[in-house]
Amino acid sequence: MTFSGRTSRLVVQVSLLVALLAVGVFVMLRPYIADEEQIYRQGRIDQVVSQGPVTIGHVEWKLESLKAYTTLVDDEGKPISLGAPAGSVVVVANLTATPRDGLFLKERGFSCSSTLRDDRGNTWEDQQAYGYPLPTYCSDDDHPFTMNKPAQVAQVYVVPKTAVPHLTGIIFEDFDERRRALITP
Repeated sequence: MTFSGRTSRLVVQVSLLVALLAVGVFVMLRPYIADEEQIYRQGRIDQVVSQGPVTIGHVEWKLESLKAYTTLVDDEGKPISLGAPAGSVVVVANLTATPRDGLFLKERGFSCSSTLRDDRGNTWEDQQAYGYPLPTYCSDDDHPFTMNKPAQVAQVYVVPKTAVPHLTGIIFEDFDERRRALITP
């Protein structure tokens, strides 16, 4: 066999090996690359909005304010117990929520929850603050919602004092749409 025959045979073998390797990598990684649910579970944020409004799950959200407090008080001036550990701060997000067409208002309310996030990737779930002047959940009998009419709601979080300067915003999500939005102050 001549030198040129060996060279062409080697080129064909290397090309075939590279092609098979590329197909193998594609077949192995395709479920992870194209799987929307997997990407959603990993925490992908689809939209970042400054104060809003943003519509997630047929509810339009607008962030009015995001403030930190050492303690919360009710209408009578008594402290609201949140079970906050020592060295923690209470962060209150005042929001305007507008239920839009397509949302089912069960008993003039709906399920709403949000997550507070900082720039280091830490998150905190909202807490129920009974006695706070604004409703802290979206199915309060004393504060019913009406379709296409804005209403005020507060989301309350207990965070470490060291995290307050790093807070970036509030995340609202809808699993059915596999969509997540971050509303920044």
